[in-house]
Amino acid sequence: MADSRSWLIDLADAASARDRVGGKATVLAELAAAGLAVPPGFVVTVEALSAADLDVALADAAGRCGGGRFAVRSSGAAEDLPDASYAGLYETFLNVASDGLADAVRRCFAAAGSDRVRAYHDRRAQPDGEVAMAVLVQSMVDAASAGVAFTAHPVTGARDQVVVTAVAGLGESLVSGEQTGEEWAVVSGRAVRTRVASDPAGVLNPGQAAEVADLAERVAAHYGRPQDIEWAIDGAERLWLLQARPMTALPDAVSWDPPGPGLWMRNFRLGEWLPEAVTPLFGTWLLPEIEGGYLDGMHTTIGVRVPFRWALVNDWYYTATPVPSPRLLATVIVRGRVRAMKTLFYALIQVGRDPAAADRKVLSGLHRYWRDVQLPCYRALVAAAQAEVDTAAPARLAQVAAAIAREAGTYMWLLAIVGGSAWKMEARLGRFCRKHLAGVLDPVGGVQVLLRGLPGTEPAAPTGHEVQSLDWYHPIAAELPPIGADQAAVGTRHQELADERAAAEATCRGVLADRPRLLAAFDALLRVAQRYAVIREEQARDFTVGWPVLRACAARIGQHLADRNVFENPQDVHFCARDEVAAAIAAAPAHLAAPASARQATWEQRRRLAAPVTLGRAPRLIGDLIDNAVRAARSSEPGPDAIAGHPASAGRATGPVRIVHGPADFAAFTQGEVLVARATSPAWTPLFARAAAVVTDGGTLAAHASLVAREYGIPAVVGTGEATMRLRDGQIVTVDGTAGSVTISA
Repeated sequence: MADSRSWLIDLADAASARDRVGGKATVLAELAAAGLAVPPGFVVTVEALSAADLDVALADAAGRCGGGRFAVRSSGAAEDLPDASYAGLYETFLNVASDGLADAVRRCFAAAGSDRVRAYHDRRAQPDGEVAMAVLVQSMVDAASAGVAFTAHPVTGARDQVVVTAVAGLGESLVSGEQTGEEWAVVSGRAVRTRVASDPAGVLNPGQAAEVADLAERVAAHYGRPQDIEWAIDGAERLWLLQARPMTALPDAVSWDPPGPGLWMRNFRLGEWLPEAVTPLFGTWLLPEIEGGYLDGMHTTIGVRVPFRWALVNDWYYTATPVPSPRLLATVIVRGRVRAMKTLFYALIQVGRDPAAADRKVLSGLHRYWRDVQLPCYRALVAAAQAEVDTAAPARLAQVAAAIAREAGTYMWLLAIVGGSAWKMEARLGRFCRKHLAGVLDPVGGVQVLLRGLPGTEPAAPTGHEVQSLDWYHPIAAELPPIGADQAAVGTRHQELADERAAAEATCRGVLADRPRLLAAFDALLRVAQRYAVIREEQARDFTVGWPVLRACAARIGQHLADRNVFENPQDVHFCARDEVAAAIAAAPAHLAAPASARQATWEQRRRLAAPVTLGRAPRLIGDLIDNAVRAARSSEPGPDAIAGHPASAGRATGPVRIVHGPADFAAFTQGEVLVARATSPAWTPLFARAAAVVTDGGTLAAHASLVAREYGIPAVVGTGEATMRLRDGQIVTVDGTAGSVTISA
């Protein structure tokens, strides 16, 4: 577009004049020259404000662009830089007619001197002087859909996916925050919708989402760094690039490489109790002690230590599938002799075949040991520590914390091998019922109706030692505002479950009455499964009885070091390593404030990561067994309007979603909502009295959500891997805890 006016520059000629046309226009000119679809237009520089013929010149330029409607936007010289985006600070005018261009251009220039632009400019410590800018005028795209796309995940920093967000019509409502939009994750050209728009019909199809992602990746490839683009698709389904800028303040890229050979799982053993990234002090102190205590308990009860490999990957806990090596098997045989072989055989294998025999031969003895020896020892250790925690020297507090964590690890071993047997017994009872009592039990409640409402599993009022996480950085229940729960209603519900159980038992026995051998087998299976369902609840309740003292030890050590100017905030102790704390206690203290602050910032980033459920792959035989088990546990498959997980508590319920990230969200959770979380922990238990159903990203049948949902008689689906990312507050979903599915209704 030739024009004698030096203040009017065709967009095609703007790439070489950044100082005059600004960042937005320069980038779009470069990308148009590279062959990307950019709406035609022109740039008005600041000299135009003194031009006498501005209105006429703009009308002529608009005519040469084909007339119609226009988008008028600022293009600042410092805008869309790698370290300063100026996003949303300047003015934008859409659907401007030719005769309104001059007014829109003047208003854009006026915005450059606004207080908000000046404040941002000053905070970025950019050179003094006027905020230089031009105005970009482009033909308006009649958008059927529009949105943004990021070539790296803006929260986690992951570079292996493109995040596409879309709304119907113009994208302004999305950019301004008025709408959240539909969201897609695109990896290697495969698009998966991760958040549904308010319109159930959706905005994009997978092909369109992949096309937007490809456009964004072409922009990123052109500039050699992650990009944030704005785009629109017109009525003819043509995709247009409206803006591109470097992603600013992007977290460092993370990788999820397995820390060793084999399959590594996030949700097994201690992973059920560690729903997010752990702090440095926990990872270097309590966690190794708990793991060591786990092996101590194993050695005490079976005479050998079978090591479970564990590691922190981006501060997330993972444990590896144990793969018995010939050397390990020889150790079990030689050192453990009969006791180890017998215990492992009955507790790990025979319990799923003949639970009553496993109970008689091994499990009842282990249960007595826990009840009569280990639990009293654990409680006595905690009581003794409580008596001295307020007066003990920091070095003594460190010893106390280590001892309690070690004993908790021993407790965890017994919880895993004794209480964990309940799931295998339930599975055996389920197989019996499917074979001999098909069609007798309610298909929704299934075999779980026989294990609910048992004496000893009544939902109890919180004791105060319930935790959000085993990481001692997090407050325990006693430190949080109380969550109101109608205990009378809870008790009534438990009695209803007990009545349903008694009726189901009577029905099953009636059907088997003329087959005495099967009736006897049913009764034996039922008795042992019910007994261990109660034992599992009893063991789980006292596991964290030592955490109030552990929190107190950490608080006192932190205060001691703050008093010695090691850091200012006593909480900073959680972002120091164990050896640093020990050295600071024992000798002249170092200054740990700076490293603690840096580690906390890293931890805050990592706790928001979407950590994979598994890393690596087990050897073929074991890997196939695990894959088959996962497929068997999931009787439904994910889809655009469905989320699949593990069926954890039978039943079906429909209600609005409430995503709960932690205690700060507890007060907003109301009666009848569907509780959706990454994971739940004992500190969350009172929420279950209000919940219609529970859905979690992580977890297995042994997870807290699974156990407590059964106590309250509400459906639960765990291990979805994506519920908190795909669902949004207020969305109506149906949770089927029998099938392991979550269906999105609206």
